Amino acid sequence: MMDLIAQTAGTLWTLLAFVTALAVIVTVHEYGHYIVGRWSGIRAEVFSVGFGPRLFARRDRRGTVWQVAAVPLGGYVRFMGDDNVASAGPGRAVDPALRRQTLQGAPLWARFATLLAGPVFNFVLSILVFAGFAVVQGLPVDEVRVGAISEAPPAITNELQPGDRIVALGGQPVATWRDIGALTPDLPVAAQQDWGVERDGRTLTVTGPDPMPARIGGVAPRSAAAAAGMRAGDVVLAIDGEPVTRFTQMREAVEAAQGAPLALSLWRPGVGDVAVTLTPKLSDLPAQGGGFEQRWLIGVTGGESFFTPQTRSAGPLEALSLGAGQTWGIITSSLTGMWAMISGQIGTCNLGGAISIAESTGQAASAGGANFLWWIAVLSAAIGFLNLLPIPVLDGGHLMFYTYEALRGRPPSDKALNLLTAIGMAAVLSLMIFGLTNDLFCP
Repeated sequence: MMDLIAQTAGTLWTLLAFVTALAVIVTVHEYGHYIVGRWSGIRAEVFSVGFGPRLFARRDRRGTVWQVAAVPLGGYVRFMGDDNVASAGPGRAVDPALRRQTLQGAPLWARFATLLAGPVFNFVLSILVFAGFAVVQGLPVDEVRVGAISEAPPAITNELQPGDRIVALGGQPVATWRDIGALTPDLPVAAQQDWGVERDGRTLTVTGPDPMPARIGGVAPRSAAAAAGMRAGDVVLAIDGEPVTRFTQMREAVEAAQGAPLALSLWRPGVGDVAVTLTPKLSDLPAQGGGFEQRWLIGVTGGESFFTPQTRSAGPLEALSLGAGQTWGIITSSLTGMWAMISGQIGTCNLGGAISIAESTGQAASAGGANFLWWIAVLSAAIGFLNLLPIPVLDGGHLMFYTYEALRGRPPSDKALNLLTAIGMAAVLSLMIFGLTNDLFCP
């Protein structure tokens, strides 16, 4: 009975997180259409969060009805003259004097800008969130200085102190943070290392943790680690009874298991020893020389050692640049992954549907507010990219029609528009069903 209650609570939490994330992303997307349309002289009749029966609404002084509908799985802006919420088709008849305020009667530049604004606003949301993380978390200072000290397992001695300037590791000089990464593979595999530091005008050799301990920095949604309940900050002490001290050892053990279940002994801050069992999944990953390779993964990333770098505040332009770079990385990886599936380089099971997205969103929310916000930014960039695909009924399909009109001097015929829109709708529905099927039947 308790398991059923816990499972039901988990499902409700996943649905709540998914609906919340979707509402944020869709509202930002549709607001982009609305505000740029308004600036371009196109009148919005309805701005809806959700579909179906109206729960509550108000009309603003411009005549736009702002409403929340009963089915919270999307939203739309209906402009004057639209036949449907997708703004597809030739539109319905309106007073000729008001035609300029319709999407169909507006100049080509206004229509193009209005449709493009939705995905662009999704990208802007992602950039701002990622930039906000850079501002709040800060960036490492140029000097290799210790910031905060993290809690470590009792067996690890950490004599490093906040403010220490690291000058050596294992007897080798250190000038940059990259030097630490370069020196680590040559160090003896041990839980502790000798660190040279400058402290209060003196140069000391102190005992500190290995630079790359088996400490979890992040857990991927829908991964084996997430299913087993692993968390960021967990430290892997042993795998199948074999001691583990460095993250690379964990990676080697997972690969050697070739998909067999693994028993992990963990240490968790504030909790102590924890035992989990999980089964690695075979995943497609980009290879160093190009293309893709298959590797067994449990879905974790390595964390920093038991101390953080001393940080400085990120400037606004620097933070925005970092945010833009991360957003662009999501777009390019989405494009690369899509092409890899089409060309057969990776399996089609890499395409997830609504269930996998919902589960990933629930796991991100369970990991904390910061993780949830980060995941919203990732989803926003991905949804912005997908909406730009040249498929009728998506924004990219409309933009494709407008590009045709710009080149030919006239829009496609109503017959062609209706046919292509029907094909586009069938393609989108097929893709959704395919993703759902993957969610249910792919390993």
